Amino acid sequence: MTSAVAAPVARQTRLKITEIFLSLQGESSSIGWPTVFVRLTGCPLRCQYCDTEYAFYGGAWRAIDDVLAEVSRLGARHVCVTGGEPLAQKNCFQLLTRLCDLGHSVSLETSGALDVSAVDPRVTRVIDVKTPGSGEQARNHWPNLDALRAHDEIKFVLCSREDYDWARAIVQQRDLSSRCMVLFSPSHHQLSPRELADWIVADRLPVRFQMQLHKQLWGEEAGR
Repeated sequence: MTSAVAAPVARQTRLKITEIFLSLQGESSSIGWPTVFVRLTGCPLRCQYCDTEYAFYGGAWRAIDDVLAEVSRLGARHVCVTGGEPLAQKNCFQLLTRLCDLGHSVSLETSGALDVSAVDPRVTRVIDVKTPGSGEQARNHWPNLDALRAHDEIKFVLCSREDYDWARAIVQQRDLSSRCMVLFSPSHHQLSPRELADWIVADRLPVRFQMQLHKQLWGEEAGR
């Protein structure tokens, strides 16, 4: 008797996944909510402060249906698709739409280096703007800021006072705070959270200060 051989997953219905796990959202306007994180593998950027370098390589190919089944099993309404850079895999767009179709509150964490215009409009797009201190300022896809929706979010990770002054100018020149939520975060171990908070208060800057809640709770532990 010949044994059955599983058919390979069609390329158009699969994604390379680093991990899927349940935790608390540690950033953005959804901070504190129990959230399923779907971390895709791969990223074309190399920000000097990156805390998810383990997602650059490896991972496993998984059918989108299998990903959706695991998200359902973990049982949280909020789902965050992240990386790496999730949009580096074209099938990410399909995943985002199908998560929305299932009734999840879906957010996308993206580097800001790739075009986000094709992302399902129901998704909250949390878009990084890479500062000079990141080492990847030249990779910013500036047209992303011209098509912001009110429920999108812009995030600046700041490494220094120079980064803060640069980010403040971008916020003011592009009137970002009147268009969506703007988040300022201190780069872990590089900028004192207290210093950043004091600068924001002194300038009455209309941005939201945030720290990474998950790092306060679990440190650098992966999958938390």
